[in-house]
Amino acid sequence: MVMKHLFLFLMFTIISFGQTKNIYASVDAKMDKIPGDLSTTTAGIAQYIDANFKSDNDKIRAAFYWTGSNIKYDIENIGSIDYKEISQDKIKNTVLTKKGVCIHYAEVFNDIIKKLGIKSYIVYGYTKQNGKVDILSHAWCAARIDGAWWLFDPTWGAGYVTDKKFYKKLNNANYKVAPSQFVTNHMPFDYLWQFLNYPITNQEFIDGKTQLDKTKPNFDFVAQIEAYDKMSDLEKAKASLVRMEKNGVKNNLIKEMVVSKRSEVEAVQNNEAMDKMRVISDDYNLAINMFNDFINYRNNKFKPTLPDEEIKSMIDSPKQKILDCQNRIYKIGSYSSENYANVKSLKEAMIDVLKQIEVQEKFVNDYLNKSKLARKTMFTKLTFMGAPLR
Repeated sequence: MVMKHLFLFLMFTIISFGQTKNIYASVDAKMDKIPGDLSTTTAGIAQYIDANFKSDNDKIRAAFYWTGSNIKYDIENIGSIDYKEISQDKIKNTVLTKKGVCIHYAEVFNDIIKKLGIKSYIVYGYTKQNGKVDILSHAWCAARIDGAWWLFDPTWGAGYVTDKKFYKKLNNANYKVAPSQFVTNHMPFDYLWQFLNYPITNQEFIDGKTQLDKTKPNFDFVAQIEAYDKMSDLEKAKASLVRMEKNGVKNNLIKEMVVSKRSEVEAVQNNEAMDKMRVISDDYNLAINMFNDFINYRNNKFKPTLPDEEIKSMIDSPKQKILDCQNRIYKIGSYSSENYANVKSLKEAMIDVLKQIEVQEKFVNDYLNKSKLARKTMFTKLTFMGAPLR
């Protein structure tokens, strides 16, 4: 009886493998024929795929096959990853060298399918193998095909590592996996990317309790992703941080990611504040130039003659612009301590120039209230404001 069950299990495995191989064989074979000059960029790879396949299913399979078949896992450099390297550099270098670790596999696969018009994301998280949580964090991809979300791990799909040696062997078990199945061994740091209406917690993942639990509150991940796509970078980082902490900080990998996400929030806040600061600084400099134009006009004893309304506008305009800058600079948000001195300096400069503008504003008001004869006796030479802030 035992032998019979064993025989049936083996037959099922062989048949399933054969069916899986047949499903993708023609796509994979065609991808083996991609010209070498098109395999040096994701644009070239996407161009070849788009010209040879029609359906999104075939296109995404072609991208997965190329990534898994051509990129070798870079065991030697797993501990020397440049986390400051931007995505486009990761992608370019990986496609050229045909080497990388999980983030490089994910970046390349994600970039190819995006160029094919397929909605996709890179997902960051941690994994479990043989019942144990891995000591390193991981990256994989999610893509929407025919209105449904599927998960892809091009790194695990490329082969396996044994005794610190990489063995290339395409693994379809990590291709186009349903979210409810994928979560048994891939846990996103942010539960939004579980693509589940009843997300599991970090503790449940660690304990192996990944079964669907409809007693939990329903989480409309579709609506949440739509909202996420419309958010600013700062809003995205803040929302992600809240979800990560809510789902439980249960191991060092999660803790490190939470710390990293907090740093990201602070960095984005600083960047947004400095973007606003640059615009305010430009407007301040424009106001200084306008005020200096007024001083030059006064030093010329209001020559050539202008209507009183224009003279008044020459001092009112820079004043209003400085007041507007002053109001905005206190609303730029959080910024790093390294930028504190620059912000303080601009605030103090605004206070100083407003005092000088108010002196000239009083002069203009006095001037306009006098007769034409009395106006001629009012002029003395003035110095210009300093150079605009850079």
